[in-house]
Parts: sequence; C-alpha cells; structure tokens
Amino acid sequence: METTRQNIAGLGILFILIGVVCISVNDMLIKELSGDYPLHQIVFARAGIGILFSLIIVQYEGGFGILRTSTPWQHALRGILIVIANMTFFVGLAVLPLADVTALFFVAPLFITLLSIPILGERVGLLRITAVAVGFVGVVVMQRPWADADSLEVSRFVLALPVLAALTYALNQILTRKLGVASKASAMAVYIQGMFILVSLAFFVVAGDGRFAEGATNGSVIFLLRAWVWPQGADLWVFLGLGLNSAIVGYCLSQAYRIADAATVAPFEYVGLPLAVFWGWVVFGELPDWEVWVGIVLILGAGLFVFLRERQKAPVGG
Repeated sequence: METTRQNIAGLGILFILIGVVCISVNDMLIKELSGDYPLHQIVFARAGIGILFSLIIVQYEGGFGILRTSTPWQHALRGILIVIANMTFFVGLAVLPLADVTALFFVAPLFITLLSIPILGERVGLLRITAVAVGFVGVVVMQRPWADADSLEVSRFVLALPVLAALTYALNQILTRKLGVASKASAMAVYIQGMFILVSLAFFVVAGDGRFAEGATNGSVIFLLRAWVWPQGADLWVFLGLGLNSAIVGYCLSQAYRIADAATVAPFEYVGLPLAVFWGWVVFGELPDWEVWVGIVLILGAGLFVFLRERQKAPVGG
C-alpha cells in the first residue's frame, strides 16, 4: 500500500513538472505576442487548437462518453476560475517583467496549502503555516509597500493582478482535486478549453473591433481590448504551438491534482520560477530587481519547506 501511494505521488509530481515546463514556454510565447495581438484572440486560438488535442486524449482515455458529468455547474465554476486566473496573469504580463509576474503568481501553491485545510480536510501543521506566512512576506516585499506610486513603473493594481491570478488558480486546483474523483483528466481539460473559447468569443463580439482600445495608453488595457488581426508569417506556428502546449498543460495539471495530494504536488510548481527568470533573461533581456530576488528566495524557500514537511508526514508540529 505504501509503495502504491509513493508511486502515485511520484506520477503526480511528474505530471506537474511537465505541466510547469509547458506553462513557462506558454508564458514566454504569449508575452512575445502581446505587442501585436489581443489577449482574447490568443486565448481563442490557443483553446481552439488545444481542445482538438484534448479530444484525442479523451478518445484514448475512454471515448466521448467520459465527457458526461453529473456536476456540470461545478465544472463551469472551475472553468471560470481558470479563465480569471489566466486573464489577470497575462494582462499583468503585458507590462511587467516575466520573472516579476511569475514570482508574484507563485503564491498560488501557498494558497493551495491553506485552502486544502477547510476544503479538502488535509492536515497542515504549525510549521507549514509559518512557512506559508514567510512566503507571503516575500509577496509583500515584491509589492514594494515603502515606495510611493510615482516611483513605481506600474500601478499597484497591476502589481496585484498576479496575486489575484494566484488565488483563483489555487481555488481552481482545489476544485480539480474534488472533481477529479469522478472525472478523467482529459475530460476536465476539454471543459476548461471550452470555457476559454466561450469567454474569448464573448470578448470578440463585444470588443473584437478594437473600439474600446482607441485612445488607451495603458499597455494592459491595450493588450486586453485591441482589435483582432490575422496572424502573420511565423506567428501562425507560434499560435499552433500555444494550442498544443495548452492541451498538454490542461491534461498534466488536471492529472497531477486528480491523482495526488495537493500539498504534495503544489510545491513542484516552483520550478516555474527559475524558468521564468531564464526566459526573461534570454528572450526579453530582463533581470529581476533586488526586491524580486528577495521575494523569489522567500517564496521558494517557503514552498520547499512545506513540501519537505509534507513528505516527512510529521505528526507533531508540522
């Protein structure tokens, strides 16, 4: 029994690592496209392509019959949560360095650890709670509360967007854990892709001509509301890659949180932090400020400590 549990945990960790690597590539590509295309067009293309790959996996896991569910509204809520998480994350990404946005977003595993207590009934002791608090201190440092608004490159509202993304993402993953008992990972990925398509189409109907972006000077607003344009040249391949990436991410994250404890797999999402620094440096010539480095160290350290305490299964104090 113990060996089986360890194997399942190991498989969940493998899925989360694959998903995180694909997420880091996805973030880099979307930031690269953010200067030319609206967010809702990128989301639509990514989800439209991704749902095709997800449906192929559905056939492999049992056929279209597994798409039937007795809890459609809960899956809809899960879809809305991940849409909010993506939108707020990428709107911030348009004007903030990749490493900054990613580091702020990585409060999500800390949220997951906290939310797993009331929602999933998982045990989280005093030491892990303390580690989570340390991680949140890192987030506060990155928000630069001592700085006045004029000295910040972006508004505090924009700085808060990745944290909001983290909270909604954490709620989504907790819900994934609950719904995954009765739903296949591929079916859950299809539901998510479908929600992305519906929301992006709604944006197209309301703002697809770009009229709401006219006269706007804020980069995040322009990215969210500019007009749709047909992808040019190599960008077509980038859109295709985003779709394939989206299918892999949707499946791997759903599978990881479906088969393993949230507190076990969540800390491995921190692999995305060094990946974000790498892509930001190599592709965009960005290196984090000292506040971001401090935040990364505190958040990463907190996550690793939480993970180690979970692995030890300490009955007292942790």
